[in-house]
Amino acid sequence: MASRIERLARPNPNLLKFPDRRSVYWLDELPAKSKRSTTTVFELTSRWSQPSQRKKISTHYEDNRESPEWKVGAATLKARPSERVCSLARPRQPAVGWQPDRPLLTTYGMGVRTIAKASPRICQLAQPKKSRMPLTSAFNSTNSCLTLLPQAKPSSHIHLLAIPKKEHPHYRPNQPVSSHVPRSVLEAVASERLQVLAIPKPRNPLYEGFDPYKVSLAARVATASPRIQELSQPPARRCRKTSAQDE
Repeated sequence: MASRIERLARPNPNLLKFPDRRSVYWLDELPAKSKRSTTTVFELTSRWSQPSQRKKISTHYEDNRESPEWKVGAATLKARPSERVCSLARPRQPAVGWQPDRPLLTTYGMGVRTIAKASPRICQLAQPKKSRMPLTSAFNSTNSCLTLLPQAKPSSHIHLLAIPKKEHPHYRPNQPVSSHVPRSVLEAVASERLQVLAIPKPRNPLYEGFDPYKVSLAARVATASPRIQELSQPPARRCRKTSAQDE
């Protein structure tokens, strides 16, 4: 009997011994059928064939359940309901004083349409309300708004408010983009000083061999001024006085 390691070392069996054949062909016509069998035969393992089996009935199952179709007896078919059942089967009556919803469009009878006549008061209320603002009788088609009669005159305060606000004397409007250049400016000649200032500043190329820690010869020979020596000394309160014993 093979050991556990030998069984694990064996390669898995090739369950698909035959290559799968295509079911769709991107051709205008179907290919010619071969004489051999066109169906690929697969060999299923016991594990693969087990889920395809139908479910077995339990051994504890008892076929003693009643049918879902109930049988109605002859006495039940001839039964008559009692007065109580008949009273309960009747629909509930609406409460006293209940009125159905009023329809959106009221309907009028023929008598109301033919015989009924409006009273003078109803005819008076049916007239459209007149506007009290005096408007011109003629409406100008070019002007969409209605104009007032010349009788309306604004007051002095309205005239004062209608005057546009004046600009400040020191106000300067924005300069236009395209401004006029005078002829004297077009014929102007730049001076030598302007030409010198117009020359761009020369830029030396970057020197890669620069050593920032190198001290120049001029810095080695330089001597400090009396003012620098005075500033380099510590303050008097930090200076320690030497006594005769220390000496």
